[in-house]
Amino acid sequence: MSGTSGTPVTAVVVRLKLSLLRNGLRQSGGRRAAYVASAVVALVFAALQLIGLIALRGHAHADALVVLLAAVLGLGWAVMPLFFPGGDETLDPTRLVMLPLRPRPLVRALLAASLVGIGPLFTLLMLVGSVIAVAHGAAAYAVSVVAVVLALLLYVALARAVAAANIRLLTSRRGRDLAVLSGLVIAVGAQVVNFGAQRLGSAGLGQLDPAADVLRWVPPAAAVGAVHAVSDEAYGQAAAQLLLCVAALVALVRVWARSLERLMTAPDGSTLHAAVPDGRARDASRGASHGWERLLPAGRTGTVMGRSLRYIWRDPKTKAAWVTSLAIGVIVPVFNAVQGTGSVYFACFAAGMLGIQMYNQFGQDTSAFWMVAMTISGARDAYVELRGRALALLVVTLPYAALVTVLTTALLGTWGRLPEVLGLSFALLGAMLGTGAWTSARFPYSIPQEGHKNVVPGQVGLAWMSIFGGMVAAALLCAPVIVLTVWLHAGPGADAYGWLLLPAGLVYGAALTMLGLRLAAPRTAARLPEILSAVSKG
Repeated sequence: MSGTSGTPVTAVVVRLKLSLLRNGLRQSGGRRAAYVASAVVALVFAALQLIGLIALRGHAHADALVVLLAAVLGLGWAVMPLFFPGGDETLDPTRLVMLPLRPRPLVRALLAASLVGIGPLFTLLMLVGSVIAVAHGAAAYAVSVVAVVLALLLYVALARAVAAANIRLLTSRRGRDLAVLSGLVIAVGAQVVNFGAQRLGSAGLGQLDPAADVLRWVPPAAAVGAVHAVSDEAYGQAAAQLLLCVAALVALVRVWARSLERLMTAPDGSTLHAAVPDGRARDASRGASHGWERLLPAGRTGTVMGRSLRYIWRDPKTKAAWVTSLAIGVIVPVFNAVQGTGSVYFACFAAGMLGIQMYNQFGQDTSAFWMVAMTISGARDAYVELRGRALALLVVTLPYAALVTVLTTALLGTWGRLPEVLGLSFALLGAMLGTGAWTSARFPYSIPQEGHKNVVPGQVGLAWMSIFGGMVAAALLCAPVIVLTVWLHAGPGADAYGWLLLPAGLVYGAALTMLGLRLAAPRTAARLPEILSAVSKG
């Protein structure tokens, strides 16, 4: 299959991939700098890993580590298209449906284009280090070349097959919400890696052997397992593992080709009219979705709370921030408690993570903030607006912070500290709500609706001042409760009077919230034009 000028399709698509990369870097200096910095960091990390893997050569359990690493790389290649569908524009084959291309030549072309980029180079370095760590002898090195090529093609084909099978969902408005899970996966994955590293540090790499014995027969980890099998002169086992990888590659390519053919020939279901015989189903859905609003206060406060809660549920960026905060807020104290290295005071991390959501309240509205601004005619209206947003956060944060505190206390068995930790959590939450309201008016910034950035170029300084400046101020405002806690523990009455920290922290946190709202309201009313200009740049 050739292009209109006789050029092979593969060469054209590879040049297209390079052009997309080059043109993307030309859009702005910030994007170019971010790309170069991320590339340098990724390649330096890969080079360090390559050196580390080579240093494992001769270790008794090196084969278990590299097999597990190959399996983890495969998992990453499989899930990345689901979480970051916009990371590579050539992942979307629907852009090529109007061209006279057949699936098989297109598969070859896209497979070659997929090998261009930082990700494939990073994976190649990891694979090279893995096979060097376990290869011994000329036969093993010869098989290593085949294994690396085969494993790399498997990774790419897996990512492409997953993307093609789900591209209709990923390019839809509702399907892009899958990116919300990326924050949760990263948060959970980081803690799992941390937990696993600590276990390996104390028990050694031998802990990986049972898992590696299974994964060495699962492509693409089987390709690395084949190199180790040849080193042990188990040639029959190595041949079987390589054949498994070849069969898996053929199966993935066929699935990918069928998905491409279906995408290029079948009508898009999202463009078909959904026949609804009457409005009863829609009315029922609308009634169900708004039923919870009857529990909210009347007037503007309830309206603002309803709007804020809908943002949390419907807006992808807001939902992503909340999912990440909810995940990290429970993972940090619980994982540390399970490992036996944590403190019950780590439970305050939950209140801190959710308190961050109060910062830059107007930025999540973006250009739609002008509709809110039209309803604010003075400090009173601004106060009610900010109060409604704070109450919407409290609907989630108060029970969540209490639940994480109880769970952490139960895991550590320190029930006597429960009242004081709850008091500290509520005081910290109140301080962050108060400072968040003030910084939302003083340092507003825009959140871009597309992509994975949380700040538009040129407003990074504002974001730092808003979030980190506010967090430092909140920590300082919590000093009285912290000092009271230390004083009680320094004296003999800690067990008898520790429960007083719960009402003290609750009252103090509420007072800080009210004070912050009162101070932020007149500033918000006076700076409406500046706020609208700042948050509308995304």
